[in-house]
Amino acid sequence: MFPSEFTLTLRPHPATPAPVVRSIDVHAALRADGHLELAWCLRGDMVRLLIPEPRTPDCTDALWEHTCFEAFVGVAGDSAYREFNFSPSGQWASYAFSDYRQRDEAVRRFHAPQIVARRFAGRLEIEAVVAPADLPPMAAAATLEVGLAAVVEAVDTVAGCHSYWALRHPAPLPDFHRRDGFALELPPRSSSSPSSPA
Repeated sequence: MFPSEFTLTLRPHPATPAPVVRSIDVHAALRADGHLELAWCLRGDMVRLLIPEPRTPDCTDALWEHTCFEAFVGVAGDSAYREFNFSPSGQWASYAFSDYRQRDEAVRRFHAPQIVARRFAGRLEIEAVVAPADLPPMAAAATLEVGLAAVVEAVDTVAGCHSYWALRHPAPLPDFHRRDGFALELPPRSSSSPSSPA
């Protein structure tokens, strides 16, 4: 169910301003059943934004070349992490990394996430639910470090018609893989509520 309130807001990278986007609010929570629940709410000029049309919801690479919503998830103290891409089209992609941008070829199979996208006048909502088996190992018993991000394509945005949004931008150029950009901490399910970004 789409959250009624958001406590986190993405920021555009200074190198890619996006005047057609007013805000992107985000939500992340570990459910009692171990699923990772994610949501984004983008507000802006929907006429000038380029939003992928609905398509067959299959696994597809290079979704970040167009408007796409992303989550990066690692276990605190472990350099390995997972990347999840969700398109408003319903397409998705999941990747495993053993370290910074080092693909873990031993992990190739992922479950299809549950994705729901809704477009309204002035806003785009997208929800995604990731299966526990697709999260990093030991995710249920450890604190998760999460980077929430978005790539937004528009007809007149600078820097190649894309803007890059994240909870934290630690580098001069957009780079969602930087571990110091995983700004949200989600404690184990038996613990209390998530920690806000520093």
